Amino acid sequence: MFDLDLKKYQSLFSDYGELRLQKNIDSYININKSDVVWNTNKSSSGLSVRTGRGGIWGFSSSGEINDNGIKQCFHEAQNKLDWLAGKQQRQLPAINASAGNGEYLYRPQNRALKANEKISFLLEMDNYLLKKYPDLSNRRFSLISSDVEKKYINSAGGYYHLNRPLTHLVLSLVMNHDGDPISVYNSFSEFGHLQDNIKPVESFYAELDELYEHLRKKCEGIYAKPGVHDVVLDADLAGILSHEAIGHTTEADFVLKGSIAGDLLGKKVASELVTLVDVAHTYKDKLCPVPVFVDDEGTLAEDAVIIRDGVLEKFMHSRDTAQRLNMHPQGNARAYGYYDEPLVRMRNTMILPGTSKLEDMIADVDDGYYLIRSSNGQADTTSEFMFGVVLGYEIKNGKLGKAIRDMTISGVAFDVLKSVKAISKEYKFGVGNCGKKQQISVGMGGPAILCKVTIGGQQ
Repeated sequence: MFDLDLKKYQSLFSDYGELRLQKNIDSYININKSDVVWNTNKSSSGLSVRTGRGGIWGFSSSGEINDNGIKQCFHEAQNKLDWLAGKQQRQLPAINASAGNGEYLYRPQNRALKANEKISFLLEMDNYLLKKYPDLSNRRFSLISSDVEKKYINSAGGYYHLNRPLTHLVLSLVMNHDGDPISVYNSFSEFGHLQDNIKPVESFYAELDELYEHLRKKCEGIYAKPGVHDVVLDADLAGILSHEAIGHTTEADFVLKGSIAGDLLGKKVASELVTLVDVAHTYKDKLCPVPVFVDDEGTLAEDAVIIRDGVLEKFMHSRDTAQRLNMHPQGNARAYGYYDEPLVRMRNTMILPGTSKLEDMIADVDDGYYLIRSSNGQADTTSEFMFGVVLGYEIKNGKLGKAIRDMTISGVAFDVLKSVKAISKEYKFGVGNCGKKQQISVGMGGPAILCKVTIGGQQ
């Protein structure tokens, strides 16, 4: 379908318009205690047309990828636009967006792995654990690969052809302790195709040993003390805070619906140590986990500096929200499937690294916690959040102490950022899954931060 010359359909645009072809390919393998419980591949492909006039939009999609399907979608999208324009009185000026042009294609360097090769890879890791740690009550492994390919034009001269391959490996260990199942997990995510990212099984043995050691200590662990405490949030927790509790409040569609961030633009919302950026595609000359060079509205993707030196500087936009707020979009409109309209979405959101060493940040805490990995979480448009924590340690007199059992942390994210006293120079990036109306991959992570949060104790 990507051999189609989309430019021949330029004449069909009467108002502002977009034509997008898209194919999503995903594979999942899950192993539970040496048994293959999930082994599936799925794909979807189709096209969509969106037209806009004065802040009103018409959208249509089809799985029929041919000349007839494209023309039919143009006809339906235009009819919807005309109908809505007759019902709504809205005349916004055309948005001044930077049209993106280019091809960003990442083709695999190695041959595709067969299903039995993927399964053998996971079973080798499982066998390593089974032999070395027979006291484990459960071992779970998931290997996930995905690739999305898109080809796009719009009436403003935008064009792109891209694909975005991602690889995920998730490891989970469980041990029964005094009748209770205690669990830990770790995940590894990389940009690129599975066959190019796959590493020898032996390279994961140290990670498996470390994960088992965390689990053993957690079985002997304690429950955290409820209350407000000094904590060091490692990259995983700091990344979720940045994404869920800050990032979503500064997505302009949420701002238009009353997000707290709407009243904070230009105001101090965090410690002056904090600069928070939604990175488009490259950080320190390295591709981010979810690189976006051109978004799904054909807008050239640029880094969006949301908070600079503690001051809220910018929102993230689609063309529509930028029109409404008279601002400039920087490539934050993204759609999961061909049947989805682009929404304001994050790309790779992170607090920029600071100058402190992680070990020194821990040493600065007399009585607190080092929190490493989250489970689930939620946040609202006031920036109030609650996250589960499934891996962490107490800090006593600047040294790590006992592991802690599952617990929760909560607070108002902007207040938490105001309490930041140090940010590590070390940082880590991974891939998360954001469920804002459409499930979509996002880059998450960053440095560790030393701050104050409310701990809820036993989960």
